[in-house]
Amino acid sequence: MEENIISAFLITLFAGLSTGIGGFIVYFSNKLNYKLLSASLGLSAGVMIYVSFLELIPESLENLKASFNEKLSYVYMASAFFAGIFFIAIIDKFVPETDNPHEYTKIKSEHSSNNHYKRIGIFTALAIAIHNFPEGLATFISSYDNITIGISIAIATAIHNIPEGISVAVPIFFATKNRKKALLTSFYSGLAEPIGALIGFFILLPFISPVIMGLVFAFVAGIMVYISLDELLPSAEKFGHHHLSIYGLIIGMLIMAVSLILLK
Repeated sequence: MEENIISAFLITLFAGLSTGIGGFIVYFSNKLNYKLLSASLGLSAGVMIYVSFLELIPESLENLKASFNEKLSYVYMASAFFAGIFFIAIIDKFVPETDNPHEYTKIKSEHSSNNHYKRIGIFTALAIAIHNFPEGLATFISSYDNITIGISIAIATAIHNIPEGISVAVPIFFATKNRKKALLTSFYSGLAEPIGALIGFFILLPFISPVIMGLVFAFVAGIMVYISLDELLPSAEKFGHHHLSIYGLIIGMLIMAVSLILLK
């Protein structure tokens, strides 16, 4: 059990700190490569959609069927799935659109003041922390119960977090001209995920059961599908690189298909 806890926490830590990978972009260019960002957003959506429907939903039903009949298991799975969508939609509702971490087009203006860029970066980091907190909790609990599922969610979350790290680091760098500060801010924004893991350990772990895990898997699937359809793909489209975002979507699904086969 102790080994499972350590592995689950390390997997969650990796997923959270992947925002810092996106932050490294400030060390390579003073300008954001929007083609690369568009493709990466599509890839992230592909990973999340594939994992949600081909891994999380079946795993949710399998856990629920241990306690309920097939019809009731589906009802509970669907309820948890839409609860996840509703939950993340509420979070987005309370994050002002100009500070939303997925409104990437806001960093394209070359006429914004340094203070404006800095404000964007700081609020984006805070908003990302709000988004990442439940992701960290779900990744930890999933990893503790099933290491394969946990790694799948962590990979999906990590790929999703990289462009978020970019959206934090770039405006901070434009405002301060300090690459180190921009990079560290992007790292810090991802710490909400391991914090969510710790809360999962101290509060929820004693109550874990097949039913709870089944509901958690479906809930996380709902969160991922909402983020993909409402935020990632629309943001990718805004850069005017439709085919790149679709290619990224397909590649993301392919990556997850191959990785899941290798993890079996």
